[in-house]
Amino acid sequence: MVRVMVRYSQWRKTAEAIAIPIAALLFSLVLFGAFCAAAGANPFAVYGAIYKAAFGSWFSFQNTLIRAAPLMLTSLCTALPARLGLMIIGNEGALVIGGIGAVIAGLTVGPTAPPVVTQIAMAIAGIVAGGVWIAIVGALRHYRAVNETISSLLMNYIAIALLNHLVGGPMKDPSSLNKPSSYPIPDVAKLGSLPFTRIHYGLIYGLIACAIAYFLIQKTTFGFAARTAGGNVKAARIAGLPVGKLTIIICFLAGSCAGLAGMVEVAAVHSRANESLVAGYGYAGILVAFVARYNPLAASLVAILLGGILASGGALQRTLNLPDATVLVFQGLVFLVVLFSDSLYGRLSLFKEPEPKSDPPASSTAVPI
Repeated sequence: MVRVMVRYSQWRKTAEAIAIPIAALLFSLVLFGAFCAAAGANPFAVYGAIYKAAFGSWFSFQNTLIRAAPLMLTSLCTALPARLGLMIIGNEGALVIGGIGAVIAGLTVGPTAPPVVTQIAMAIAGIVAGGVWIAIVGALRHYRAVNETISSLLMNYIAIALLNHLVGGPMKDPSSLNKPSSYPIPDVAKLGSLPFTRIHYGLIYGLIACAIAYFLIQKTTFGFAARTAGGNVKAARIAGLPVGKLTIIICFLAGSCAGLAGMVEVAAVHSRANESLVAGYGYAGILVAFVARYNPLAASLVAILLGGILASGGALQRTLNLPDATVLVFQGLVFLVVLFSDSLYGRLSLFKEPEPKSDPPASSTAVPI
């Protein structure tokens, strides 16, 4: 009987975790349709154009998957610390720093090393650079009690300023006149594509990272310790858990995922460091983590959905004369509605556990004296 009740309770929590995000996405579609109607476009034509540009053909679906790869990795930069009770939004900065580190490694190792060694060196450089960048946020939080949300947000601007300084100065390729850029990495060091597709191997990196993150958080003692500390940090300290060490390690792992996304963008898309690294994948990764409820496996699916939305911006501009930034409005609406939907968890009667019925008090058979 107890096992049945536990399973029933878990079913309700699972249904709630699935139903509320889906309802939030549907409501966002309604709001976005109203916005498109106000802009003079048929909402159903907009929905059709988005679907066609994102999933309507194998060619368009490949564009979606190409954009989904960095979103999977950057979403982990928010999802992992959230299990520890931290809200990190420095995804964009970690991606940029990871891209810079990957370019430096590629230019240093590439001319003499085999392609595989160069790619490994670039991946390690991106992982370490992004990891250290977010670990600084964790250290500030633990040792100086600096709010991690504010510090990670400001770190984004520092990373972008550092990128602009390097590509416009010490790392600048003299031939890049209109768009200051670093020297390109060797062609042999670039990430290839999956057989018979245009999808680069960064998608595989993203899927593997999401699977490893899920296993780490849900199936290991380290993940259990992190979730315990995230649930009640005071109780975790009383139990002897090393909260400070957990904070810095989790932040390093989170930043390393975003840093790997920067390496993927450099090695598979841009071939060099420039302002194109600041494409908004880091900020979109925050939304992916929110919609997925910080579940790494769910984040991989949400990343594909959001990647399709981002891939449809050009199609809306060509077919319906809407601005390319229209999809950013949709993204913002989803973000706001998902934030609001967080207040609904545990409040809807449909997903609440029924209160146990108490037995009526037994009638007394004692004879009064």
